[in-house]
Amino acid sequence: MFFFNNFIFELNFFGLSLSVFIIGLYGIIVMKRSVLRILISLELMLLGLNLNFIFYSIYLDDLVGQIFSLVILTVAAAESSIGLAILMIHYRLTNTSSLDYINFLKG
Repeated sequence: MFFFNNFIFELNFFGLSLSVFIIGLYGIIVMKRSVLRILISLELMLLGLNLNFIFYSIYLDDLVGQIFSLVILTVAAAESSIGLAILMIHYRLTNTSSLDYINFLKG
């Protein structure tokens, strides 16, 4: 019975992290026009990956997964800030956030 309870615990949290990851993947595949939506979908994918690291770190009683998750969150925050800065420059030049006119940013 103990193994079955742990297995249910593992499936529930793996399903949650997998569903968040798939929602982010769907957002990247379907919404190719808006840079902001692509950045949000990328953040959702990284959040799903981090949830998986944290849940298995708790399940295995190991601290490395939680530390690795913090490193990924730090890199994701830097990626989002750089992406939003590029989006602001693109919006100032073209007055739209669509990816159709992204070639205007070339130097």
